[in-house]
Amino acid sequence: MNKIEIISLNVGKPKEWQFGKKEVLTGICKQPITEPVFLSKVNFDGDGQGDLVHHGGVEKAVCVYASEHYPYWEEELEKTLEAGAFGENLTLRGLTEDDVCIGDSFQLGEAIVQVSQPRQPCFKLSLIHDRKDMPVLVQDTGYTGFYFRVLKEGIVSPFNQLVHINRPELAITVTEANRLMHHAKDDLEGARKILQLDELSTSWRKTFNKRIAGKEVNTSERLTGEK
Repeated sequence: MNKIEIISLNVGKPKEWQFGKKEVLTGICKQPITEPVFLSKVNFDGDGQGDLVHHGGVEKAVCVYASEHYPYWEEELEKTLEAGAFGENLTLRGLTEDDVCIGDSFQLGEAIVQVSQPRQPCFKLSLIHDRKDMPVLVQDTGYTGFYFRVLKEGIVSPFNQLVHINRPELAITVTEANRLMHHAKDDLEGARKILQLDELSTSWRKTFNKRIAGKEVNTSERLTGEK
């Protein structure tokens, strides 16, 4: 695996945003930090999420996004983007959805982290980019980013590198996981295959199990913020 660099380490506490006629509490607005910080099982010190049902927790402790996607979005949105523009904790160079597999583990400073699932974009991306279709665009491009769970807590510096240490025998990329979840809902063989991964997050496991059982529910509310 190629050298993986931390371009920016970003944290932020939840705050209220106006979304249409309602206020939304969100931690999507994150700012770069330059000092070492402790990474616990649930987040970096100084970080937080407003919606703990869909964000955060032990399987979504760290949100990761590839800097390689920024030029595409700058052209699409016609503006310059700063690191953390997608609400990610780690803006990385050298690790895209095509490169990384569910269950891959990495040394990150003193911590050890593991890929649990792709990031599922929600309507809050529309808040910071003033673009209603932003979550759908992110989902359709496959430039979603992904989440780490924390296997070992520890201090992380923005100047650390991410070092790959292990990959499951069954290698399923984040790109393939996104395809199965969003674009190939009739691929039940693929769904059964990804369920063989013990490292797959509980929430994605539930969705694929429901799909196989014919009981999957519509998740469009998370993309639009509307019921």
